[in-house]
Amino acid sequence: RIGMIYKYFPEDSFFAEAINGIESVAQEKGYHVLIYLTHESLGKEQAILKDFQSGRVDGVLISVTTDTTAAQQGLEQLAKEIPVVFFDRVCEEVTAAKITTDDAAAAYKATAHLVAGGCRNIGLLSASRHLSICNNRTEGFLQALRDHGLPLTETAVVYCTNDNAANHHLLEDAFQQQHYDGIIATTEKLSTAVYLVCEALHLRIPADVQVIGFSNLSTARFLNPSLTTVTQPAFEMGKAAATLLFQALKRSSFPLQEQQQVIPSSLVIRNSTLA
Repeated sequence: RIGMIYKYFPEDSFFAEAINGIESVAQEKGYHVLIYLTHESLGKEQAILKDFQSGRVDGVLISVTTDTTAAQQGLEQLAKEIPVVFFDRVCEEVTAAKITTDDAAAAYKATAHLVAGGCRNIGLLSASRHLSICNNRTEGFLQALRDHGLPLTETAVVYCTNDNAANHHLLEDAFQQQHYDGIIATTEKLSTAVYLVCEALHLRIPADVQVIGFSNLSTARFLNPSLTTVTQPAFEMGKAAATLLFQALKRSSFPLQEQQQVIPSSLVIRNSTLA
């Protein structure tokens, strides 16, 4: 059996696609996948890791919570005891295999697309100050602003929470005070939040605010207007993570901890942007 730890939100389509990729490999190898959901709770993640150390599973695939830096010691110990592969959200401080996408390049491309559409006051909505995936997206965003001669203001990056109601109030205030003409939402939850806030404030997409979301939502094209997305290779990332894990399970000498793979995302242009 292998264990999979993931944050999971009901609307998170990345999760479903990644699971399909993982199971496409696990079923072929005759393994069962035990799915553990943290719901962004560090306490739950730590309890799951402790359970794994008791020998419940043969290997682990993990996408960490927004606060996982505090659990680094537990992850390091687990990676010494059984094969561990990080995917999507990784903990850079832990020596282990990692499957990621090109987050900085994807955010750069998204920002450049908004600039090409005429945006000059662009905001990035980030889910965490700690996660490398969020920091990489922020880095790509800020670099694109520099390269296009746009000012780097303190309000360019808005740090959001895991609470939907709190995010709604936070974004309402930010939109009213900063008058963004372009927004990049770095998670599916935040993409949905932007649409709701724009509706509440009577802001038209894309006439008043152009919007790009990091999202694998199959319904993105059915939103009004359809959402321009940075679409992540969720299935491919899940499949690649599982493939590495089973290589390590099959051959103890396989250098699992040295494995690093970056699978590119793609910008899918729809009607929420003008370029």
